[in-house]
Amino acid sequence: MWTTSHIFNTLVELNEKSEIIPSLASEWEILNDGKTYRFTLRNDVKFHQHVCFGDDSTRLFNAQDAIYSLQRIIDKKVNSPGSWIFENKLDEKQPFTKISDYEFEIHLQKPFRPLLSILTMQYCSMVPEEIVDCLGDKWRDEPIGTGPFAFKKWIKNQNLFLVKNKDYWTDLGNLDGIKVNFIQDRKIAFLEMFNGNLDLVTGLESAFINELLTKEGNLQIKHENEIAYIKSPYLNTEYIGINQEILDENHPLRNKDFRKALNFGIDKELMLKTLRNGVGHPANAGFTPKGLASFDETLIGYQFNLGKAKKHLAASGINLQNMEPLKIHANQDYADIMIFISKQWQQLGIKTDIEIMESSILREGMRKGTIPLFRASWIGDYPDTENFMSVFYGENGAPPNYTRFDDPIFNDLYQKSNLEEDDEERTDIFRSMDSILIEECPVIFLFYDQSSNFYSKKISNMYHAMNNLPKVDLLEKH
Repeated sequence: MWTTSHIFNTLVELNEKSEIIPSLASEWEILNDGKTYRFTLRNDVKFHQHVCFGDDSTRLFNAQDAIYSLQRIIDKKVNSPGSWIFENKLDEKQPFTKISDYEFEIHLQKPFRPLLSILTMQYCSMVPEEIVDCLGDKWRDEPIGTGPFAFKKWIKNQNLFLVKNKDYWTDLGNLDGIKVNFIQDRKIAFLEMFNGNLDLVTGLESAFINELLTKEGNLQIKHENEIAYIKSPYLNTEYIGINQEILDENHPLRNKDFRKALNFGIDKELMLKTLRNGVGHPANAGFTPKGLASFDETLIGYQFNLGKAKKHLAASGINLQNMEPLKIHANQDYADIMIFISKQWQQLGIKTDIEIMESSILREGMRKGTIPLFRASWIGDYPDTENFMSVFYGENGAPPNYTRFDDPIFNDLYQKSNLEEDDEERTDIFRSMDSILIEECPVIFLFYDQSSNFYSKKISNMYHAMNNLPKVDLLEKH
């Protein structure tokens, strides 16, 4: 995502406050009672240079490029993994209309409030048709966009190099280029940063966390002269998903009281304190993360309570002695958290096994629905609660609905939220949906994440609520 957002532009984008601002579209208006969006495009944007453009090596971006790029997302021949963003939303007969060289329209079946937010996603990056056609299968290896940095070189599994786009329409600060290192072991990445070879490492590493952070979640004093640290709200909810669709009718996970017992049986405060040095907040108020307007900390979800856990276990009628161990599927990065949770559930007499899988294999199993219990996260694609509620909308496939949750009342509320124009009313709808998720618990709620970015003091302007890379200024040439 980070690399894509540097090579490509979208029609609109998010600023550091997660507000929608112009990008390739200079302005827009909403017509036809919310079913038509008309965009006026910039007329001074050039694609990165490539021989496939012919003698001029580039050309101006226009309305036909916008239509092609969005049409490509829903083209069954392309089979884009992002096709779900427009599913059941676009007018089937005429989704897009060109008005002029720098004007076009998007037509919807019915009003959909988060459309502009969806258009900020990397799926909606603008691409040139002739380059895609010219390169064919090589297109993935030579991406051409309009973004602030142009693709230079990609050494698979090692490095990716980008260079400043000298034709960009706005100031880029004083970075001449970006080098991305594909370091599988985060411990090595942190060592490289300490040695001055990396300017930015994002995320936490369990083996390094105490070296970097105090138990209160602050940067260790000994590193203050070398690096800076930003911990900020991040639109990401961590959870353990339950796919009941593939379970036998008598399986314990089909029992709502049993699922509630699992939720009440995790001391999330202790988990975050001991394993993440206080980075994150316990997910005690539903699925909507902190940082969104509809987040409601007064919603009563699942705070650690052994008494309630045991009460729901008794109400479930599950014979724990005869029960097969629950198998949690997770990737290596979350092994320590899964071990913690396993020990917590063992206090209730619930036996568990943990199966560590490669991330790609885990995601494929979640997508195909072959894994009943899996550690997952939903990172906001855009700052609208609809995006988080879409994870449980019954008509959505996987992604985003990996649990295959399908509740008629929840589905009706979801559709209603997309038509509601009043912000307060819409927030109330979202809170009602969260209440349903708390009651039905198709997931084990873990925590609302915070972004942890460790970076060289030679750069500034690092903060972004979507944990995307905003414009970065180089304070010292190096």
